Amino acid sequence: MVVKRTSHAGYTVPGLSLQDGHEVAAILQPRLHALNDLALTLKHAHWNVVGRDFISVHEMLDPQIEQVRGMVDATAERIATLGVSPNGLPGALVGARSWDDYAIGRAGTAAHLAALDVVYTGFLKSHRKALADVGGLDPITEDMVIAQCAALEKFQWFMRAHLEDDAGDLLNAGAKTERSAASKAK
Repeated sequence: MVVKRTSHAGYTVPGLSLQDGHEVAAILQPRLHALNDLALTLKHAHWNVVGRDFISVHEMLDPQIEQVRGMVDATAERIATLGVSPNGLPGALVGARSWDDYAIGRAGTAAHLAALDVVYTGFLKSHRKALADVGGLDPITEDMVIAQCAALEKFQWFMRAHLEDDAGDLLNAGAKTERSAASKAK
């Protein structure tokens, strides 16, 4: 018996053309990589945060990690539902990503929060781009990505609340990289 190996099924969800279903899945695959990376980055920060506000930040990250892991699963399952094989392998993630590993190791709470704020900003910009790309193609996927953006924006707000002064300015204002954000927040 010959086993046929393909990453695309000959079907998609009812109401979408095969081409549109597979196009939506292709838009979601990089988001799956980004979500997997975000979950690992948040866990890394969780393990490496130190300092005066350690416990509050350490414990704030756990529910974020769990929800992002749920987003990973929902995204992968949506890709599969659309008739495409989701790829969650580490080598595929590293090979496809356009960003570097998180730049902060053991560091204080403000440094990690400032750096993670930069991570969330980049992530949310690219997630909103994917949202625009699926808009009009598939309202089910669009709803999933909208809900993900809403949750992630709230997580970023939690982090920014730690970085904000009474005037509403962020300690890491203007920082473009994780390292520069962490340095500004020290």
